[in-house]
Amino acid sequence: MNHPASTQDSQWTTHYAKMVTSATEAVRRIKPGQRVFLATGAGVPRALVRAMVLEQARLADIEIVLVFVAGEAPFAVKELADTFTLNTFFVADNVRGMVQSGLADYTPILMSDIPRLFSSGQMPLDVAMIQVTPPDMEGEVNLGIAVDVIRCATENAGLVMAQVNPAMPRTQGDSGLSIWDLDLLIPEEEPLHELILPAPDEPIERIGRHIAALVPDGATIQMGLGRVAQLTIKYLTGKKNLSIHTEMISDTVLDLIAAGAITPPDKSTDAGPVVTSFAMGSRKLYDAVHDSPLFSFRRTEHVNDVRIIARQQRMVAINGALQVDLTGQVCVDSLGSQFYSGMGGILDFNSGASTAAEGRSIIVLPSTARKGKQTRIVSRLTPGAGVALNRGVVHYVVSEYGVAYLFGKTIQERALALIGIAHPDYRLRLLKRAVKLGYVRPEIGDVDGQTLVGGRELRTSMLLDNGQLITFRSSRPTDWKAVKKMLYSLSEGTVYRRFMSHVKRFPFNRLKNFTFIDQRRDVVVVGVIADGQDEWVVAIGGYNVENGAANRAEAAFLVRDEWQGQGIGTFMMRHLANMARNVGLAGLTAETLMDNRPMQAVLEKCGFAVHTRIDGQTVHFDIDF
Repeated sequence: MNHPASTQDSQWTTHYAKMVTSATEAVRRIKPGQRVFLATGAGVPRALVRAMVLEQARLADIEIVLVFVAGEAPFAVKELADTFTLNTFFVADNVRGMVQSGLADYTPILMSDIPRLFSSGQMPLDVAMIQVTPPDMEGEVNLGIAVDVIRCATENAGLVMAQVNPAMPRTQGDSGLSIWDLDLLIPEEEPLHELILPAPDEPIERIGRHIAALVPDGATIQMGLGRVAQLTIKYLTGKKNLSIHTEMISDTVLDLIAAGAITPPDKSTDAGPVVTSFAMGSRKLYDAVHDSPLFSFRRTEHVNDVRIIARQQRMVAINGALQVDLTGQVCVDSLGSQFYSGMGGILDFNSGASTAAEGRSIIVLPSTARKGKQTRIVSRLTPGAGVALNRGVVHYVVSEYGVAYLFGKTIQERALALIGIAHPDYRLRLLKRAVKLGYVRPEIGDVDGQTLVGGRELRTSMLLDNGQLITFRSSRPTDWKAVKKMLYSLSEGTVYRRFMSHVKRFPFNRLKNFTFIDQRRDVVVVGVIADGQDEWVVAIGGYNVENGAANRAEAAFLVRDEWQGQGIGTFMMRHLANMARNVGLAGLTAETLMDNRPMQAVLEKCGFAVHTRIDGQTVHFDIDF
């Protein structure tokens, strides 16, 4: 247990004089051929690392094992490759060149499995180099901002040397260690490494807004180690009663606390509302976690335990990816055969969140890489890429262009959903590849040039008198089954009034006119009710630009029988008219049967000048802007 109220022992160097030594003397205890564990992230004891590198002439065949090191990694250079062999569980940018050139090793493994390597003896540790706070009056030091696998490594290493740094905050949770669990104490004060996240760009802002729509109040949040997952958390500031259960926290957690989104809930497994295994951020974050009951730093065996994750309240796991293919396979640690990051806790949290009550697992990625030159949503993963999550366990995939829900969906539904959230520049070629690979039906190959989904200007919403929210958005290729279901639910009278004939069948060639639309020219909008997993189409409308010089478009709309009479048609017609005017059209046209009084009333109330003429049993409308 931690003792946050206890005071530091100001005479500790005297009380434990036999254990106190310099960094230089400490690393001289390392012998050639040994395996040395380094603490994680900002918890790395940099004074000991510098001293070890200076001892390179005496050392040989030293294996350095780590999750990742923040800041400089002076041992990870080509010139020292014969002295220090690096074995990392996560390929950070400061070691990536060495790993990709074959001069360092990468061990792909789940975070939850790393402690077992140490405790089982499969990866015996000769030395553990860690960083702690000065001891308190009860002889306890504190691991501070980095507990993760360090706790287990300390328990299983033959020799434990600790840099004692007053800059390390004292944290609550599993952070406390008896000073007698250590062998060497190295007094060395220096600033902790700080990670300053960049300001979110537009794609990340849009991803953040999509995620916010998926996260309910009262949720427990995990965010992966990547930049995108960490940055998108700040868009949850409008939520209430959130908790955090995650491997790593950054400064974005402070935004949630300041906004009142994180409050101490009634949790059965952990004391504080923010449970994590390590922190990486600014000094402001490190000061905030010091002796704070809001934060509980726990070992990886607890934080990444799938059973514990699954018991969290409305667990939402948010993890980044490098690529997702059209069947839903997710790659996180390599770009083809080039290792780029690591497995981290993505499988731990995907499994836990997916089985938790009201849980959700979300994969996030910008739609492109290399400044738009490469799509991240691909027909097939790059040869050599590793599959972190197979296609059977992926639930949500989010890009800046929307949300694709894949769980329980067919290959065709998955492919169309993912194409719909890919960057518009790549959608057509992805569709062609999907047809060629047999992922989608061949008829879809006939819709060349008709897969551009409309932008955010097409989105609006309507709150009915009964409190039901209907969202109107541009139709997508993946909507065709939902549209088919709606059309077959209509009464004969509604079908006749809309299509002016007794239509009995709606084959794909007809359905595609509602969903495969080049919305730079024509528009189709669907009104949907969503629960986060599925959407029900209750209304559909749009306009088709007429040929010739009239600069007009023909409009039509349709509302499901049980939703008629609630103003939905009027709302949709006005929305279509405003969109048509905004793109420079001179007006709309429409036609309806003489006895279709409801549609005539809607057209007359569109908010613009309306002119009518009758031709037999048909009423023609001209709407002027």
